[in-house]
Amino acid sequence: MFSTKRKLVAGILTGILAFSLVGCGTSKAPTSPAAPAAEKRQPVTLNGAGATFPFPLYSAMFEQYKQKVGDTINYQSVGSGAGIKQISEQTVDFGGSDGPMTNDQLKAAKGGELLHIPATLGATAVAYNLPGDIKDLKLAPDVLVDIFLGKIKKWNDARIKADNAGVSLPDLDINVAYRSDGSGTTFNFVDYLSAISPEWKEKVGVGTSVKFPVGVGGKGNAGVAGVIKQTPGTIGYVELAYAKQNKIPVAVLKNKAGKWVAPSLKGASAAAAGAEIPADYRVSIVNAPGDEAYPISTFTWLLVYKNQTDKAKGEALVNLVNWMVHDGQNLSEGLDYAKLPSNLVTKIEGTLKTITYNGQPLLK
Repeated sequence: MFSTKRKLVAGILTGILAFSLVGCGTSKAPTSPAAPAAEKRQPVTLNGAGATFPFPLYSAMFEQYKQKVGDTINYQSVGSGAGIKQISEQTVDFGGSDGPMTNDQLKAAKGGELLHIPATLGATAVAYNLPGDIKDLKLAPDVLVDIFLGKIKKWNDARIKADNAGVSLPDLDINVAYRSDGSGTTFNFVDYLSAISPEWKEKVGVGTSVKFPVGVGGKGNAGVAGVIKQTPGTIGYVELAYAKQNKIPVAVLKNKAGKWVAPSLKGASAAAAGAEIPADYRVSIVNAPGDEAYPISTFTWLLVYKNQTDKAKGEALVNLVNWMVHDGQNLSEGLDYAKLPSNLVTKIEGTLKTITYNGQPLLK
């Protein structure tokens, strides 16, 4: 009997031990070094604001990160211009921008040195709304420029027809849609137009907000997509994910190599592949060389102060960003963004280790 009881107790203890081990396995933090175990500290709330371009991806990333770690990330999709302003004024913990800050903007930032951390890659699509279910409309660089300069006014213009043989283009006025708010998507688009047209560069220029010669404005990528979808004859520019989500046709553009290419993840990656990335990551990849390069591609950046003034928030922020450039990249392609190249991720790791609190690195 005694022997039987010993066996029973041993069996119970073995079961408890096995259950404990299973429990440890299921509550374990993510394998990424950026995801600290939630039970070791109190959850933190981080506030960010900026670019609408990566908002679908950021939303998915922040939700998954909260489930894994417990931290809450509130991100206002208000446009790159507003994101730059808010991080510069220190009213948020991090900013988001699709257009790199200028040297003057960086000098004006109240919290000291600001870092640009690439978070993902994307393509700005030229989207349109034409009757007749016209797909894959081809637009040459000079034609695209003159549409947005207001020189080409009709969809059946001879210059548009020349590259679209067999397509029944309507005798319809062209309506241009652009971003009314400060926008990194605008920066990417006009950066491309300036790269291919001296006239555009001189008359309109480059910036997160410029004065378009013609057209109507919409707030955010969603606003421009709405204008295009609701108004036949409209052409505008939106991040690729917004065009796909709203089922709006996108134009095929002629790249620097003379090849016709549609906006795609592959095209954005090809544009980034040949780029020389500077130490501060502020780089333009528009009109990139290569047969597969899509000409209106861009990085989008997280804007983070190098010196953090709140240790708990600073640690939470660097861990979040580190997770985003590692495990978070697995969410990219399903939402029409391109993964960061592995060699760039390695470089970013080194940059994140320079973020400090009272002179001490925050990334362990």
